[in-house]
Amino acid sequence: MSTPLVEARGVVKRYGPTTALADGRLTVLPGESHALVGRNGAGKSTLVTVLTGLQAPDEGTVSFDGEPAPPLTDRTAWRSKVACVYQRPTVVPELTVAENLFLNRQPDSRRGFFSWRRLQAEAADVLDTWDIHVDPTARTADLKVEDRQMVEIARALSQGARFIVLDEPTAQLDNREIERLFTRMRALQESGVTFLFISHHLQEVYEVCQKVTVLRDARWITTAPVAELPRASLVEAMAGEALAERQAAAADAVVEQAEQVEQERADASVVLDVQGLTSDTYQDIALTVRRGEVVGLAGSSGSGKIALAESLAGLHTPTSGTAQVEGRQLPFGDVQGALKAGVGCVPRDRHGQGLVFGMSIGDNATMSVLGRLGRYGFVGAARKRGFAAELIQRLDIHAEGPDQPVSDLSGGNAQKVVMARALASDPRLLVLINPTAGVDVKSKESLLSRVDTAREDGTAVLVVSDELDDLRRCDRVLVLFHGRVVAEYPAGWHDHELIASIEGVDHG
Repeated sequence: MSTPLVEARGVVKRYGPTTALADGRLTVLPGESHALVGRNGAGKSTLVTVLTGLQAPDEGTVSFDGEPAPPLTDRTAWRSKVACVYQRPTVVPELTVAENLFLNRQPDSRRGFFSWRRLQAEAADVLDTWDIHVDPTARTADLKVEDRQMVEIARALSQGARFIVLDEPTAQLDNREIERLFTRMRALQESGVTFLFISHHLQEVYEVCQKVTVLRDARWITTAPVAELPRASLVEAMAGEALAERQAAAADAVVEQAEQVEQERADASVVLDVQGLTSDTYQDIALTVRRGEVVGLAGSSGSGKIALAESLAGLHTPTSGTAQVEGRQLPFGDVQGALKAGVGCVPRDRHGQGLVFGMSIGDNATMSVLGRLGRYGFVGAARKRGFAAELIQRLDIHAEGPDQPVSDLSGGNAQKVVMARALASDPRLLVLINPTAGVDVKSKESLLSRVDTAREDGTAVLVVSDELDDLRRCDRVLVLFHGRVVAEYPAGWHDHELIASIEGVDHG
């Protein structure tokens, strides 16, 4: 057996009390495409930061060609070993392809003068060497996504790296662009380049990779040749056998309960009616949410589910299609308009979008309903504090009172404040985007119980989440794949079947 090009053994990485990676293992042979798969939170990104020298492991080892990895401070040595091409390009858009290829390492000048002609000539040589057909004089911002990715790969290869990590490279590509990327990958493999391919779309793993490594719950689960691992077995390795077995028993009870209310819900009025909604990240979306119904949206990071939810909350403007709330047209690109139309939203990022950290709990919780608490622009302090105190009690926010700075709160209680504000306006449609991300187990259960309460109050709820536990509260779950709704699951689904659909195993 040849010496592994890259090998990680027993890698452990902790962030305070959190263990992000408990047992990271990876062995990649020269010239192969090796897939790294796992659910969100499995430890993939943490392992990549260690493999690319961005962070040192707390335990374990990493080696290249049988030699220990360079010190973190020797960035030149790391760049000669490995490079990562991320979903979001790291090229400078306003610079040319040639300038990006040789950024901070321009060819030596002669007689003290920098030669643009020489820069472009050497860039053309690099691109020709690796058979990458991109104009070195083109402005990088004008390139297609797939060509920007190839420029990043060429830059890494020109620095000596032969191990390229592709992190969700197909997330922003259409089917034709994906096939072209794979064709280029195969050609580069034949030239001696080795890839670590990270993707949520398992059908791509079977199309382009020879080996696959599965991480689950921050641990290595298995490494196997792709040709010898049936898709059902791969999904099972990602989901966990024990988990699937436990859900099989619980699913029957969920289905029975769902059947009892199904007819009741079918007679309920439609609150949200979406028809033909299209943008650059999702296409021809049609869905309805009825009064007292909780509908989930599932999908990988590039599926378009978050952009769709944010469009309904007024953050984006689709290119075509309509959305109505109780028969009235929903205003796109207008957050205040969406709020007035009856939409409450818990955004995906409580720090950047959900909270104003310089303000108190009471100010944050009531900022969307100030017009109801006063007249002519005047809001009584006592009335606002009283309303905020009711929200604090209703959401079980552990705090000293409405005047406490929201910056003092734990992650779970801060998220409850965001939920409180979304509920303060008594919305007819509640849009929740990753509502339990980064909170403790107790806070998570408290937040999800608000979903049950909203359902009982007759609110229509749309839950968009990467967490399967969040989606288990839903009456049905729609799966988005490459911007389209490809499947619908009633309550009582099993993890393995939903994961298979999210990962693209059961559809093209």
